[in-house]
Amino acid sequence: MLKLLVGILKGAVIGAALGYGAHAAGQAGFSLGPWLTYGLIGVFVGLFVGKPIWALIRDKNSTSWIAVLKSAFGFGIGCGLYALVTKAISPHWVISGYDVFTWAPTLGGAIGAVYGGFVELDDAIGDDKSAAPTKDAPKKLAAKK
Repeated sequence: MLKLLVGILKGAVIGAALGYGAHAAGQAGFSLGPWLTYGLIGVFVGLFVGKPIWALIRDKNSTSWIAVLKSAFGFGIGCGLYALVTKAISPHWVISGYDVFTWAPTLGGAIGAVYGGFVELDDAIGDDKSAAPTKDAPKKLAAKK
């Protein structure tokens, strides 16, 4: 449960930061477009939430392709959640002049939180320390045969 909350928090921070950056860039006259913005939010959440890419590179027992696949999948998740919220559901909730579901920092934070929670929960599966093999595991396995 704690890992899920940490993933939601990390994803929300990354998504809101990238969403605010895209919003500020749009105010300055340079716009990435919403599809690319929310896709990049999914990419960065996939790279940094759960087991981050630098931990996968240092670990000799794992591969860094896991982070690449999470980020590629995250691009599709970010674009898909953007399409779902703005095109299919299109809710309107205005707070101090900004529509929460179309303003890049809030929608980016929400998309990052959803995908961050999923990634962190997915990476936490199988991390039980109690399920770690002991020194007697080969002997017990041989005794069962």
